[in-house]
Amino acid sequence: MASVCAIKFLLCLVLWLCNSLHPCQGKQKWHENIYPFIRNASSFSSPSISTTSSNNAYDYIIVGGGTAGCPLGATLSQNFSVLVLERGGVPFTNPNVSFLENFHITLADISPTSASQYFISTDGVYNSRARVLGGGSSINAGFYTRANPSFIKKVGWDAKLVNQSYPWVEKQIVHRPTFSAYQRAVRDSLLDSGVSPYNGFTYDHIYGTKVGGTIFDRFGRRHTAAELLASGNRDKLTVLIYATVQKIVFDTRGKRPKAVGVIFKDENGKQHEAMLANDGHSEVIMSSGAIGTPQLLMLSGIGPKEELQKFNISVVLDNPFVGKGMVDNPMNTMYVPSNRSIQQSLIETVGITKMGVYIEASSGFSQSNDSIHCHHGIMSAEIGQLSTIPPKQRSHEAIQAYIKNKRDIPIEAFKGGFILSKVANPWSVGELRLINTNVNDNPAVTFNYYNHPYDLKRCVEGIRLAIKVVQSPNFTNYTLCDRKTTEKLLNLTVKANVNFIPKHPNDTKSIKQFCKDTVITIWHYHGGCHVGKVVSPDHKVLGVDRLRVVDGSTFNESPGTNPQATVMMMGRYMGLKILRDRLGKLDGI
Repeated sequence: MASVCAIKFLLCLVLWLCNSLHPCQGKQKWHENIYPFIRNASSFSSPSISTTSSNNAYDYIIVGGGTAGCPLGATLSQNFSVLVLERGGVPFTNPNVSFLENFHITLADISPTSASQYFISTDGVYNSRARVLGGGSSINAGFYTRANPSFIKKVGWDAKLVNQSYPWVEKQIVHRPTFSAYQRAVRDSLLDSGVSPYNGFTYDHIYGTKVGGTIFDRFGRRHTAAELLASGNRDKLTVLIYATVQKIVFDTRGKRPKAVGVIFKDENGKQHEAMLANDGHSEVIMSSGAIGTPQLLMLSGIGPKEELQKFNISVVLDNPFVGKGMVDNPMNTMYVPSNRSIQQSLIETVGITKMGVYIEASSGFSQSNDSIHCHHGIMSAEIGQLSTIPPKQRSHEAIQAYIKNKRDIPIEAFKGGFILSKVANPWSVGELRLINTNVNDNPAVTFNYYNHPYDLKRCVEGIRLAIKVVQSPNFTNYTLCDRKTTEKLLNLTVKANVNFIPKHPNDTKSIKQFCKDTVITIWHYHGGCHVGKVVSPDHKVLGVDRLRVVDGSTFNESPGTNPQATVMMMGRYMGLKILRDRLGKLDGI
């Protein structure tokens, strides 16, 4: 008993120390002992940074130290010099990133230094893109589950190598969830609602109800893709943080343009140029995600000719497909009120249905004093009065009134959680377009949620299933609440929803209208650089030499229920493929 108390005391002390740290990313230096190859971008000119040659030439330059970029860099560095350029800071010293209890605070932080850069799609839906080493794995809900086998077949990956790459990730940063009482109620209610069989704890994508992995350990600490860098070769790996790549540099004197390096700015605004080694195998590899990669390709001169010329961007290669085929998996939620205090939990349980809908759940985040009474701006997820104000009427006074009302809300009003319904493989497709030439600004992104009637049909089926789950005796017994009618549940959810889509009076009468008016994101957007249109099957950019894309912008669909496991695996997989193609099947590769 004494040892348990001692452990709890030490944990509390660690949490206190971490939360006492200044929240600005990258200020603390303790991580340099574990990751000595991570440096601020301003140190690029230092001789200690370049281990390859005096002119800073690298075998591989990876643009984006995210979910795919970190495992990719760690893998390639086993044999070659690698430079990883990440525009954000480190996740290790930021308590809002590191701890499960602060998950929503990072998403609510709209400051310029936030690990989460918010954007609003032209559809009117709030969304986020990572701005931190580790990418989306540093700001997501942590759920870890592998892709469905059909996805691996569709993309044409080597199944044997895939099954070697997943465990490489899992051994380092993946955990079995503690499985909270709320998630247990979700599991039992899913089974009661017909989402069977129960497949227990597994990473695999199987129809029915299961418990998946998580990158949060039993103490609620997040383990991100950035930690996979520890597997890299310290002598060959350089990771620069606060390094914002402005453009890819091309040599256009030959028959085909070839990438020769990149231009980036450091945290002080000083411009640098990093160059590839003079070797036909050396490459710039884009791993900036579904927003950053097509945006930077266009800023570098690869994209639709007419679009580039609007912004006076010199055309390196006219490719009308860059930025096209953007898809986001639409999500709608069902608010679950409770008369019981509920522990915070993120996604642990999932119902995988044959109708193409996934049911997941989260709980307890709206009960925190910090959450309710601390102003998180219009990104706050707990209440949506601001979304009921027409955009043109969102005056300074209206926003201040919104903030005041939020502070005055009793915590008891938000006990409970959410059941999440995600439409898998949506048929509605959008696009990404530049709005200016500033790489720091978000491009315009349109997803056209529920534009295709098949997506709307599946949403209706998903909401009906979510209602059955909430009305299940397993849930009402747990929440100590009476069984609520469908109309009452829809009404509660509409009030808690935040997006910039006007609400209609019949939201609580028509599930179709409810779907369209309350759609939000689950942050699983992808596309913009599809295989066969922008990149080849081995992810090399078509029509250009020494340039490759390794991230979710190449996906036609989001793998499995949640993509992070597959994106991290992809970084490892593609790194091994590149090494094998270049070196042959050597021992250990």
